[in-house]
Amino acid sequence: MSCGNPVAGADALMQRRKKYDKTKNCLKCKVAQGNLVIRHAVYCKDCFLPLVVHKFRRALEPTVNPTPDGPRRTALKPAGNLLVGFSGGLGSSVLLDLVHRCYVALDKSTMPADGGRDHPRHERVWKKVTVCYVEVCDAFPGMKDRTDEIAQAVKRYDELDFMPLRIQDAFDRSWWERIGGRPLPSELGVSLVDEALLLESLSSPAGDPLGSLRTYLSSLPTPTAVTTSVQTLTRLLLLHTALQTGSSHLVLGTSLTSLAVSLISGVTQGAGYNIREEVQEEWTPEPEACASPDGPQPEDEGTRKRKAGKRTVRVVRPLRDIGMKECAAWAWWARVPIVGKEKWGWAGAKPGIGTLTKDFIVGLEKDYPSTVSTIVRTCGKLAPKGKVSGRCILCGRPAQRGVQEWKSRISIRSQPAPPSLTTASADYASVPTAAAVSDLLRPSLTPYLCYACHTTLTSKSARPVPSPWPEAAQSPVVTLPVWTEARLSSAQGGDTEVAHVHGEIMQTRRVGQDEMKGIVDEFLLDD
Repeated sequence: MSCGNPVAGADALMQRRKKYDKTKNCLKCKVAQGNLVIRHAVYCKDCFLPLVVHKFRRALEPTVNPTPDGPRRTALKPAGNLLVGFSGGLGSSVLLDLVHRCYVALDKSTMPADGGRDHPRHERVWKKVTVCYVEVCDAFPGMKDRTDEIAQAVKRYDELDFMPLRIQDAFDRSWWERIGGRPLPSELGVSLVDEALLLESLSSPAGDPLGSLRTYLSSLPTPTAVTTSVQTLTRLLLLHTALQTGSSHLVLGTSLTSLAVSLISGVTQGAGYNIREEVQEEWTPEPEACASPDGPQPEDEGTRKRKAGKRTVRVVRPLRDIGMKECAAWAWWARVPIVGKEKWGWAGAKPGIGTLTKDFIVGLEKDYPSTVSTIVRTCGKLAPKGKVSGRCILCGRPAQRGVQEWKSRISIRSQPAPPSLTTASADYASVPTAAAVSDLLRPSLTPYLCYACHTTLTSKSARPVPSPWPEAAQSPVVTLPVWTEARLSSAQGGDTEVAHVHGEIMQTRRVGQDEMKGIVDEFLLDD
């Protein structure tokens, strides 16, 4: 680039910034010429492939044993099988290839050189490895069903079981009973017309699961809420499938780049309290939702802890130290076929927070290669504040105590206009109507939700949002996912009253002057 002065010579030209720091030779072997530049570090092909395997093993193997340890010194003995969440994208395709090479085919090129031929680390770790794919084409119009393509991609690997699911299984009662869930006695729905999120019994049985899914998505307020809900449904389907297959570990193909996007987009949507669960989490199902049909059996505390340990699913992201560029290089050199994924969206809908965050971070990564790793390292230093009040009934992650009370104090809400204060209605203004009292006493979904899920269901857009399924039947009460219904049904007290899963429900109502005076009357001193 010239400085514009015709007299200036070649010394005035601006030098192009180098893609690497010091030399073109490989950083590790220092002999071969580099084939790939990663964050200004140069690697040749022969050194890069073992590096990816090392990062993969370093992230996964310390979490294999029931008691996680640091640098692994003992044999790998997981408590159950392994479930691989597969989407057909770049990250999950690389993950599946690495899992098969390292733990199924036992490729010698991926084995550590130390320890000898008969070392326990060279034995097969998981007896059974299952690949689960959740098809989401029915959630968005115009998407292609890729189940057959995914099945062919998985078929190229030996000794792997393939289990396809569909996103509408989250509303399918027969699927819930097949995986061992307790039969649901009645169908509950939620009203999404206001922030109260009142629970109601459905007047008529819900139709097919596909119709329930589309009605649920069409009732959500924003495109961000739709994509976030589909991600939540997919994650819960994988977790319950892990229980069904007896898997103690669920591995996901979230690369370093995807992890940075998930962390930032989660914080912007109110999921900062669960920032650690985005990296690694341990999920245990609620005992009342998946209990035995014979009813609860008396057990001591030790038995309960052992059963809870067997039913715990550890979610691990082994590619969290491997960026998107490194995944692409592995897929190219290892000849891993990529089925690909379509973008989630529909006509007229604007990009959601997740899409905007991804575009921003990926664009920033091109000019500043350390952006992604800096985001992940910084978020790893954060710790949630406040006590846990339980698990969210919708997403299954920890919910912070006192969130709804805090939100009610800081939020600006529009209240209905009071009746005109005539002589006949002066007393009426200070006393709540029967309908208002009835709404206050009706059970609500709000106390069961975490802050992020409550915001997803109630945060409305200032502009009208086109529905992904305009032809779907619009209903004031929508069906809930089957695991949410199971927990609500197990928390019922009496015929219609629903008890709060965390203990008590705080109510706010208008109190008349006479009622207030009657409450404090016995504490007043006589004149």
